[in-house]
Amino acid sequence: MTNLIKDLIPNIINWIEDYAKTHKFSTLVIGISGGVDSSVVSTLCAKTNINTIVVSMPIKQITEQHDLSLEHGKWLEKKFNNVNHQIIDLTDTFNNIQNIFTKYKYDNLHSFANTRSRLRMISLYQIAGSTNGLVVGTGNKVEDFGVGFYTKYGDGGVDISPIGDCLKTQVWSMAKKLKINKKIIAAQPTDGLWDDGRTDEDQLKGLDYKKLEHAMMIAEQKREKSLDSEEKQLMEKYISIRTPNTHKMRPIPVYKLKS
Repeated sequence: MTNLIKDLIPNIINWIEDYAKTHKFSTLVIGISGGVDSSVVSTLCAKTNINTIVVSMPIKQITEQHDLSLEHGKWLEKKFNNVNHQIIDLTDTFNNIQNIFTKYKYDNLHSFANTRSRLRMISLYQIAGSTNGLVVGTGNKVEDFGVGFYTKYGDGGVDISPIGDCLKTQVWSMAKKLKINKKIIAAQPTDGLWDDGRTDEDQLKGLDYKKLEHAMMIAEQKREKSLDSEEKQLMEKYISIRTPNTHKMRPIPVYKLKS
């Protein structure tokens, strides 16, 4: 794992840099939440020496989460001359939207959580469109291609995905190698979209990322027929999380004209 991570970091940095230069983008735009994924991706982007804008976008954010985002943004600005940290509070904007749709009784709490993510996506693209920028995704392989744990047209709405083929354990290893804030590495993963501070594990039926990675490995190796009872229970949970989200991971269905 150590050698893999040692090679992975410069390879991803070069990949980001090559893509931006090939497609003539001059800025990288990343939302930072105080979580390990966005901290790693923003640091990798900073290491390209391309103009990098990292954006903290609190929406009624729990203080501890927002503080980690601010600490990381300050650390990046101090360490890299090409980084600009912006703080854009979207709480009032979200409250206005929430009040409007509550008035019309379109007030599903899960939809409002996704609205927070979509507001952030809109904000990142406004910045990118104003700076000849690329919106850089922060999703990992487990979230993006395992269980579909992201918001469609929210944090899933990006231009490039540097860690989309990396497992969460690999992201944690990169974070240590990049000397990311230890409090960020140790923090319970959370999408930060809920007032009650629920974690990813709370939303993923009690499965942590190591268990989810194990389930992905079983599915990829197609060895569902040779499982012990514990693995069978794991796969049942994994499939029950993944199945409702598969539409996010597939191309949009298009009606085909009959010839």
